[in-house]
Amino acid sequence: QGLWDSTVMATKSDFGRTLTSNGQGTDHAWAGNHMVLGGGVKGTKIHNDFPVSLLEGGEQDIGRGRLLPKYPWESMMVPIAEWMGVPESDLAAVFPNLGKFDRQKHIISRSALFKS
Repeated sequence: QGLWDSTVMATKSDFGRTLTSNGQGTDHAWAGNHMVLGGGVKGTKIHNDFPVSLLEGGEQDIGRGRLLPKYPWESMMVPIAEWMGVPESDLAAVFPNLGKFDRQKHIISRSALFKS
C-alpha cells in the first residue's frame, strides 16, 4: 500500500528486429523502444526521438533494415540509477560506457524523467 511512488519499472531487450525480411522472417538487430513506468515517473512523455525514416537508406539504417540506435541504453538507465540513489561519483563505475556519450545530448536527465 502506498508503494507505487517508490517503484520504477523499465522494459529491456537485448536486441531489436530488422525492418526487412530475410525471406523467412526477420533477424536480430539493434535499436528498440523501451518504457519506464512508476508512480514517480513523469508520464505521457516520449524521450529522445523516433528515426526520421524507417525506410532502407534512412539516416540510421545500416543495411537490410537494421537501425543503429541513436541513443544508448544508458539514456534511460542513468536517471533510474540516480533516482535509486547511485551517487554521481559512482555512475562511471556502474555504467562504464557513460564517458563515451555527451550527457546533455544522449542521456535523459533525472529531472526530466522523474517528478522528484
